[in-house]
Amino acid sequence: MERQTLSTDSKIIAIVSYLGLLGWILAYIIYQKSKSEFAIFHLRQALGINIIGFFIFFILRAPFFGWALALAFFVLWLMGFIYAIQGEAKPVPLIGDFIQDLFKGIR
Repeated sequence: MERQTLSTDSKIIAIVSYLGLLGWILAYIIYQKSKSEFAIFHLRQALGINIIGFFIFFILRAPFFGWALALAFFVLWLMGFIYAIQGEAKPVPLIGDFIQDLFKGIR
């Protein structure tokens, strides 16, 4: 998707959703009052990245492989965060489309 004119609430929801589990919960609560396609897009992206990051950091603790994956997912998280700040509804590479399909039930 290309950049669009967004409400302040939509952009705040998108940005806050990337700030960990508590940020995601807060963003989802705000989203219930001010729904938008942009906000739900980033809520889904952030949820998927947070779940995968949790798995990597707390479950998969392989010395080198775990750190390499953690770095890769940090880059994906950072990309999603930057897209939210810039007002772009763009999926992160490799897993973004999969995450959108996986969490399409979140509305």
